[in-house]
Amino acid sequence: MKIKRNLLFFVDKEGNQEKGYKLDGKLRLRIRFTSGKVDFNVGYRVDIAKWSTETQRCKSGTTHGKKKVSALEINNEIQRLENLADTTFKTFEVNDHLPTLQEYRERFNKTNKGDVDMDFSNEPKEAQKSFIDIFDEFVKESGTQNDWTDSTYKKFGSVRNHLKDFDGHIVFEDFSENKLIDYVNFLRTQKNMRNSTIEKQVKFLKWFLRWALRKSYHNNNVFETFKPKLKTTQKKVIFLTWTELTQLREYNIPETKKYLDRVRDVFLFQCFSGLRYSDVFNLRRSDVKENHIEVTTVKTADSLIIELNDHSKAILNKYKNVHFEHDKVLPVITNQKMNDYLKELAELAGIDEPIRETYYKGNERIDEVMPKYALLGTHAGRRTFICNALSLGIPAQVVMKWTGHSDYKAMKPYIDIADDIKANAMNKFNQL
Repeated sequence: MKIKRNLLFFVDKEGNQEKGYKLDGKLRLRIRFTSGKVDFNVGYRVDIAKWSTETQRCKSGTTHGKKKVSALEINNEIQRLENLADTTFKTFEVNDHLPTLQEYRERFNKTNKGDVDMDFSNEPKEAQKSFIDIFDEFVKESGTQNDWTDSTYKKFGSVRNHLKDFDGHIVFEDFSENKLIDYVNFLRTQKNMRNSTIEKQVKFLKWFLRWALRKSYHNNNVFETFKPKLKTTQKKVIFLTWTELTQLREYNIPETKKYLDRVRDVFLFQCFSGLRYSDVFNLRRSDVKENHIEVTTVKTADSLIIELNDHSKAILNKYKNVHFEHDKVLPVITNQKMNDYLKELAELAGIDEPIRETYYKGNERIDEVMPKYALLGTHAGRRTFICNALSLGIPAQVVMKWTGHSDYKAMKPYIDIADDIKANAMNKFNQL
């Protein structure tokens, strides 16, 4: 059996608020496990100002007490007792026995005095996994089980870096409500994140903590009820209206910028098929039938049949005799490069309607106005398809069959946009 436990070294502040606290205190070890908690005296007095609560060690290069005991000596003793505590637990684990508090205290003290033979040199020793080691295990297991995309791996790589930057010595038991609040403040102030981004980071952290709880790496479930109050606004849906789409299609690309021609074709194919960038990138000639395409989406593994229209057919016909690596249908470049070129193309084509984005950092509301071309990316192609399809009166349930959306919640922002387009179109009759 594996006994879950938590070790804490701390300086016992002596005195009270009326008389004032002393500048030093007794160094103690507190061990918590299923049966409760036990405290031990380490045997040193430590200056409070020279103690690090984060590392649970004396600050390097300091001395403590009247005898000026070095930090190195005290920290070595801390490490010895830490090893002793784990070794004591092992004596009970190999016998599949959960000790009472008294049993653990007696065995720990006897072992500390050398009264018990604790030689485990002939047994394999498993190194204690750190918080980050367990996080890496989570990423490896969850990524394999859920078939994560490169984008998801990258997101959790960022989460890992943020946690290390926040507290390089963090353990599961540290995640009190106050610690979680500190993490939110760290993401806002040190990482300069918007509230909407912080919400995602907290969601990812909870995902990991919940997994680790199921794996019995800890028994701290405080995070389950932690819901920070963060002001957010609904993210604006960036898409091209039918007029803008026509404007982009008919723009005469200069001879010096012919590299934008293929980028435009790929983006237009998204606008007329509703495919994500990842699915256009993976589209093979075997997926293209006479009047439709058959794809299994990368993100959700949905099997979709998407009928072709005249616009999407024309783009496929343009490249039907051009050979691309891996038998791909279209000349798709990397997502990052395509995003850069799309912005350049849209700026040249005059897609410059001012768009106001509103977001929050803490309680501060921030409004930014940018031209639409600066906000354009590959995902705008899929959004353009959905918004224009709905505004043309195509039923939402039909559009959802093409896009793979499984519920109306994800479609609601697009439906709202389509309703606005229809209302504005009807108002044109009032100008006659």
